[in-house]
Amino acid sequence: MSATKDRLVVAIDEWTVPAPRRMRGTITIELGPVFAATHQLHANGTHEWRPIAPIARCAISFDRPAMRWAGRAYVDMNAGSEPLEQGFRSWTWARQEAGDSTAIAYDILERNGASRSLALCYRPDGSIDQLPAGPVQKLPTTGWRVARTTRPAGGQAAQVIRTLEDAPFYARSLLRLGSRAHETRAIHESVDLDRFASRWVQILLPFRMPRRAR
Repeated sequence: MSATKDRLVVAIDEWTVPAPRRMRGTITIELGPVFAATHQLHANGTHEWRPIAPIARCAISFDRPAMRWAGRAYVDMNAGSEPLEQGFRSWTWARQEAGDSTAIAYDILERNGASRSLALCYRPDGSIDQLPAGPVQKLPTTGWRVARTTRPAGGQAAQVIRTLEDAPFYARSLLRLGSRAHETRAIHESVDLDRFASRWVQILLPFRMPRRAR
């Protein structure tokens, strides 16, 4: 990975698993406006989240496999002073295109049962607006029975178009919001930290997310 003031470049040269195939290419992210605001995810201040470039653009160029793509992108970071499963039971998160801005909804269930919500809109002029909390909508559970809910900006009806990642404790999905005539798209994730902390999932992790030594 390499970075400049306004660009992040990721050069990938890896082998896929379990079928060993070459993956080689470059991801170039034009960051756009960079935001410094950090948000506390836990009431005790042990976990924080910073959307660094929520209105970015991305270009993907791979020769193995042959693939080209360009579109909207998003870069953020999380930091904490304790393991996630000690602070949280679960969370859902969604990033929604809102014209030339990005709307983000974050719903968190702390380990002690307290809930927290964030609804923010990041704009190209560098401003961040608080959004009114929309109603919670249930989505179909995943193949691993991970619960999915969302809270789209403006209370738009949400529908799962595709489940992009389906793991025992985590799901990433593509959502359609609104009607077909006036639809937008959102990337959504659900994380179940109770499931993550269970012994059988911990045993599976080395097989689900293997690491190859060079």
